[in-house]
Amino acid sequence: MRGPVRKSQSRPPPQGLAARDLAHALIAGVLIERRTLDEMLAVTGARSATAAIEPRDRAFARLLAATVLRRLGELEHVLGAFLARRPPRSSGRMWPILLAGAAQILCLGTPAHAAVGLAVEAARREPGGVRFAGLANAVLRRVAAEGSGRLAGQDPVRLNVPAWLWQRWCTAYGEGDARRIAEASLVEPPLDIVSKPGTDGAAWAGRLGGRLLPTGAIRLAAHGRIEDLPGYAEGAWWVQSAAAALVTRAAGDVAGLEVADLCAAPGGKTAGLAAAGARVTAVDDAPVRLGRLRENLARLGLDAEVVTADVTAWAPGRAFDAVILDAPCTATGTVSRHPDILRLKGPSDVARMAKVQEAMLTNAATLVKPGGVLVYGTCSLEPEEGRAQIDAFLARTPAFRHAPIAPSDIGAEPAWIADGDVRTLPFHLGEWGGMDGFYISRLQRHA
Repeated sequence: MRGPVRKSQSRPPPQGLAARDLAHALIAGVLIERRTLDEMLAVTGARSATAAIEPRDRAFARLLAATVLRRLGELEHVLGAFLARRPPRSSGRMWPILLAGAAQILCLGTPAHAAVGLAVEAARREPGGVRFAGLANAVLRRVAAEGSGRLAGQDPVRLNVPAWLWQRWCTAYGEGDARRIAEASLVEPPLDIVSKPGTDGAAWAGRLGGRLLPTGAIRLAAHGRIEDLPGYAEGAWWVQSAAAALVTRAAGDVAGLEVADLCAAPGGKTAGLAAAGARVTAVDDAPVRLGRLRENLARLGLDAEVVTADVTAWAPGRAFDAVILDAPCTATGTVSRHPDILRLKGPSDVARMAKVQEAMLTNAATLVKPGGVLVYGTCSLEPEEGRAQIDAFLARTPAFRHAPIAPSDIGAEPAWIADGDVRTLPFHLGEWGGMDGFYISRLQRHA
């Protein structure tokens, strides 16, 4: 008769479990610990146990976690049909394990036997493992057999987009465009890069297997590790969404001008300004993110003065020809890129961020020379963080006037301009894969 199996004799973890374990940690970090997905990626990347995971597995874990966060309403709808109640908190990461298993089966096309088997193995490692391993096996087998039928006839937009956000979008844009916004926001986005001025963007697009957008950005539909792409090491381009790149263009020709880039990290705007010949002062209150900015500038061979300071109070004792404020916001225009926004934000965040933006705008205005420009931008779709913010600023700041932006000023399509301001929506450039939702306004100080 065989004796008990010693721990040293236990079988090694099955292939693919490390990636799933990382995905479960990311999902739990957002849904249970209420931390952002980017924060969780940074935390797990610093841990020795996960730092050794292959880049391909890390990418899959990120894709799986993002899929769960995007499609959470659909996944909960299906799992709820096969569970009397959710696993208790004492079960560890059982709920993320079930969500990830269902997402692989219903959304990512993973063979059911693989998704179920890996979920069962992961469940065994949680508190009460044997009991919950059986639960995972039973529930996910039913998901594989009946899950698609359970979703038939359901409205994915209304299941996946929180009711508060859906109502806001309907009020601001009408139900038709709100649905188009939501549908575009629930899709994995492509990667945009910007090549240095003076380089052949079309040639880089061809070399990287991408497409040159009408805005001049290069869109990559498929890519591996960004650091391994041609041109990265030699500093030929930087990562920046097509919509975000429009912010600095709104300042006009900045060659030779003194420009302050507020809330500058991780550095896309600073790079664009410096590459256009501006003398840039980049300001942010996050030292770690400013470290990334410095690294990017060094790789690109560009220079800027880098300052760690609170943008609401920074007083350098001098004024600038142009000030760029890409203000922190609820970021509801970037849900496709940051699906955790759907699960972490709420109505109170809109009012809270609007107050932060008001304080930043007020101080930014003091930094603009007479005749100079102030460019304000947010990646939010919420009116309080866009035109309403600017209208309130102009009402209390008579030294400034609205300076309308024309499509030709920034290489935009006419549909992106509303009352002289830029308002891109996630379904714009739909034939190219969409774009971030951004609001941009240009103001000028009276001479």
